Amino acid sequence: MQNIDEKQAVAQVSEQLAARFPNVPVTTVWLTVDRELHKLDGRPVRNYVPVLVERAAREALATLSGTRGKILTSH
Repeated sequence: MQNIDEKQAVAQVSEQLAARFPNVPVTTVWLTVDRELHKLDGRPVRNYVPVLVERAAREALATLSGTRGKILTSH
């Protein structure tokens, strides 16, 4: 089960990725983040879950938006 801090961190990741990929529907961003989060279900060490989720979701969204391999400025 996720703790409150992890849920807040993952929600923040979703918001940041939605801003970074404005051409991807927000629903797609949230579903991508949720899918990556659930890939880590049952893992005993939870400290790095938000970072791992962000990295995997960012790569998936970059591929989806056609920006993979391009330099994106952060917002």
